[in-house]
Amino acid sequence: MAVFTEVSESSAQELLSQLKLGELVELKGIQGGIENTNYFLTSTEGQYVLTLFERLTHEQLPFYLYLMKHLAQGGIPVPDPMSNQDGDILLTVEGKPAAVVNRLRGKSELAPTAAHCAAVGDMLARMHLAGRDYNRQQPNLRGLPWWNDTVPVVLPYLDASQAALIQTELAYQNHTAASSAYAALPRGPIHADLFRDNVMFDGSQEAPELSGFFDFYFAGVDTWLFDVAVCLNDWCITHVDGTHDAAKAKAFIDAYQAVRPFTPAERQLLNPMLRAGALRFWTSRLWDFHLPREASMLQPHDPTHFERVLRQRVAHPVTL
Repeated sequence: MAVFTEVSESSAQELLSQLKLGELVELKGIQGGIENTNYFLTSTEGQYVLTLFERLTHEQLPFYLYLMKHLAQGGIPVPDPMSNQDGDILLTVEGKPAAVVNRLRGKSELAPTAAHCAAVGDMLARMHLAGRDYNRQQPNLRGLPWWNDTVPVVLPYLDASQAALIQTELAYQNHTAASSAYAALPRGPIHADLFRDNVMFDGSQEAPELSGFFDFYFAGVDTWLFDVAVCLNDWCITHVDGTHDAAKAKAFIDAYQAVRPFTPAERQLLNPMLRAGALRFWTSRLWDFHLPREASMLQPHDPTHFERVLRQRVAHPVTL
């Protein structure tokens, strides 16, 4: 989350009036992240998050916003978009497409225990099942076609070892995607970016209560296993060197499978999807780092972190 577009207090008050959410108390830019402009929006009626979309279009956004509403109505703790008097949840602020959602309680846990990992695994499986009857379609816009387009763009910024790794992995992922096992993987709406800073917890360290998943703006229809892999690559590793944390991974996977057991194809392709998740975020972080956009609070992530994760997944495959 960053601030690319400045929002005035008068614009914020006009928006609150449209949504019948009371009077403006505070408008505060949110630091972190790299895609959209985000503000904490506090009014006399409550606490909200205002997002202005910098890359996604008016045509793409209904998928994300109505997915959140669908999941919220299905009992999954996610931000619920607010509607204006015409029932619209896709709004316009400062000439940009925008949305206002309720602010989730709790805070992110950046040093998760096995209990936190289990809570995420359980809720991710519930979210996948709740999304099965969602009737809008949109592919994962940061999936394989995007990797194929973007790797050549970032290649000039890599040394010989990095270039060999990323090109070899891209070829491997294209080969995997053409396989019959990959075609058999269950699919549906996925979050695709469920890192530690996109989950909220309440309660104690010993008995954490998951209070919400948020930031659904990379969501799309893709394999559920890719969503699992993205989580395992962030929640269940040692962040210093990217090594696999078997205890946390077991807690996550056991909790997930208690709700939705893996299929044979998923069991077969777990490590290829872990590699896919690492490639996706290495590629996007290289792109953001070397080809940044202007933003008043932008802090690009270190690309080499996911290079290390990918090297670990290649050298030390994870099996069930």
